[in-house]
Amino acid sequence: MFDFEKLNVYKKAKDLNKSILKFVRENKYIDPYVRDQLRRASISIVINIAEGSGKFTKPDKRKFYAIARGSCYECVSLMEIIFEEKQVDKNVFDNYYNEFEQISKMLLRLINSQK
Repeated sequence: MFDFEKLNVYKKAKDLNKSILKFVRENKYIDPYVRDQLRRASISIVINIAEGSGKFTKPDKRKFYAIARGSCYECVSLMEIIFEEKQVDKNVFDNYYNEFEQISKMLLRLINSQK
């Protein structure tokens, strides 16, 4: 087992990524650029957590966890654009918003633990 597979934030980000991938596949009416960017940003969270866990120094780990957190923020921004364009209802938006917020907080704790 790899170290990142033990991290709760990795597991949660991976589950959310699965949901986002399904969301973008099912919502073809959303601008293709926005859909692609959301898909890529969501994947970026997962892969940067994994990559960061494989680094040897705390500053290197923090860098990748911070990139993952930035991608989380990017996802929220993209979901806001989709919501403001009335391409997703409030319940769906709120659910994703809360999930990304939880992951962001978990990542912040992980970043702070690497000081």
